[in-house]
Amino acid sequence: MQHAARNYAIVTAAYWGFTLTDGALRMLVLLHFYRLGYSPFTLAFLFLLYEAAGVLANLVGGWLATHYGIARMLAVGLVTQIVGFVLLSVLDPGWTAAMAVAWVVVAQGICGVAKDLTKTASKSAIKITQAEAKAEAQGGSPGQLFKWVAWFTGSKNAMKGIGFFLGGLLLETLGFRGALWAMAGLLALVLAGVLLSLPPMMGRKKASRSVRELFAKNPGINALAAARVVLFGARDVWFVVGVPVFLYSAGWTFTMVGTFLAAWTIAYGVVQALAPQIVRRSADGLSHEVPAARLWSALLALIAAALAVAVWLQAPNLEWVVVGGLGLFGFAFAVNSSVHSYLILAYAGSEKAAEDVGFYYAANALGRFIGTLLSGLLYQWGGLLYALIGSAVMLLICWLTTLALPLARHDAARAES
Repeated sequence: MQHAARNYAIVTAAYWGFTLTDGALRMLVLLHFYRLGYSPFTLAFLFLLYEAAGVLANLVGGWLATHYGIARMLAVGLVTQIVGFVLLSVLDPGWTAAMAVAWVVVAQGICGVAKDLTKTASKSAIKITQAEAKAEAQGGSPGQLFKWVAWFTGSKNAMKGIGFFLGGLLLETLGFRGALWAMAGLLALVLAGVLLSLPPMMGRKKASRSVRELFAKNPGINALAAARVVLFGARDVWFVVGVPVFLYSAGWTFTMVGTFLAAWTIAYGVVQALAPQIVRRSADGLSHEVPAARLWSALLALIAAALAVAVWLQAPNLEWVVVGGLGLFGFAFAVNSSVHSYLILAYAGSEKAAEDVGFYYAANALGRFIGTLLSGLLYQWGGLLYALIGSAVMLLICWLTTLALPLARHDAARAES
């Protein structure tokens, strides 16, 4: 188990480094262009290609990781992120607003591809290393996969929250261009560590030979991917524009808003890491975990609906009601997301784990794209109320979709037999 645990630790550390710069980049772009006077909807638009690029990047990245090996694709993702940083750094203040927006959108799209190539490779590595650890330990703990997934996902999101702080700090101390060069240097060190430490052929298997085979996933993966679309859309529909602008309009400073979002993300990551202690685990890995996914989806829908009612009724101290409600939302969302992240690896086959994970995270990226787009549109049409109603509707669809999740592995694998 020592060899497998070593590879798991290296992949986790590499993804920490990537996520730290990814979170810093989001805050860097948001603060820099907000300071230049861009509207909330334009700020959301800057991230659209970043999210949209992830759909194709995850699908292609999963296939490439299967064909060429996970370690190689992790390195490609890191290099791509460095390229995105360099492109952003050459942004000229003398350009017109339209040209600057177009340049940033393209550079952000490249960073979006990098994020999802890296995510797919890293999450697939967990399945591979856990299988190796199980073989080395001649069986191992039945809950080990859930623990490894929860720790990886939770710590990653905590690092993203720290990245929000880092982005503001670097912008203040080094400026926009200097911050991007510093982050590119950090990723270059991470890249060197990956190339020197991981087996280059790690996770390489026989990849799908056709698009039809690539998309022919088992029922469990298909249902989980559909649920993931609306789950993450339901979060980003308020997270990207709605709540930040609402709190700012309620009198909060931008620093206060950024601190809240960072604290929310860090706490969200901590809860994700603790999910194996919150969700009762089963020997078969599904009989308790699938009902948990259904339960937490239902709770999320109720929380979003209750928040929408509070906003509609204009409850006293509304901004604090929203902050408290979103704290509850974040707790339930973190547990639900962690269960989903575990289930995709539980349903995924060992031979093409990277393809299965890529398909699933393509759905994740589609949900983020939809949520990002709607975050600007719904807030513009009806403020935070419309954003929360949209979130509640998507979470209801998520709960209905989880009813189709198989409770046994032989049912999940039926389509592949």
